[in-house]
Amino acid sequence: MYRVALPVVLAAALGLGACSLNTGAISSGFNDLGSTASLSPSGNSGLTTTSSIDRSSRSSVGGAQVAAYTPDKAPRGSYEKAPPGALADRDYSATALNPERARDLINQYRSEHGLKPLRLNAALTDAAKGHSRDLAKWDRISHYGSDGSNPWDRVKRTGYKPRLAAENVGTGQISFNEVLRGWKESPGHNKNLLLSDAREMGLALVQDPKTEFKSFWTLVIGTSM
Repeated sequence: MYRVALPVVLAAALGLGACSLNTGAISSGFNDLGSTASLSPSGNSGLTTTSSIDRSSRSSVGGAQVAAYTPDKAPRGSYEKAPPGALADRDYSATALNPERARDLINQYRSEHGLKPLRLNAALTDAAKGHSRDLAKWDRISHYGSDGSNPWDRVKRTGYKPRLAAENVGTGQISFNEVLRGWKESPGHNKNLLLSDAREMGLALVQDPKTEFKSFWTLVIGTSM
């Protein structure tokens, strides 16, 4: 069992939709308007807030270490978690990301469809890394961050001025070939891979053997103003 987030495509004047499930591999992304929640590039209206324990953040009270509470601003129903032990039989010892090779595989696929290649971009890579870290911290798959952010928000935070932004997410895959195959087989994710107006990309992998999902992949595709 592994998951890939349904693709997300954001444009400057476009509304964004929430994540949804796909058969087989599960994807989470913003592409078409969804039915769970919606937001705009400039705001997070309509989001609900819950609280959970952040076990990585602790404070001292009377000399004792106590868990600090961090608000979880991801809207309810916008993320998925893996059942306990679902991926325990998979071997992640060789899981790694080579960004240049991943870029070349994506560009080979785009070339087969007559599209221009993508360049690796440091800002988009930062956006992807930040989201993968957040997904690993909360052990879930989503296009919303725990701070309520959407892909558009995270891209802009890096200083990138997007005219177009798209995001694919995957969890539980052992290799980039595996996650790329899942994205190709999902119409929404595939649409992001083949965006004709896209010019740049960033990609990240975060691994945490203590989580149920084990691996957290994020691809961010964009075009600047």
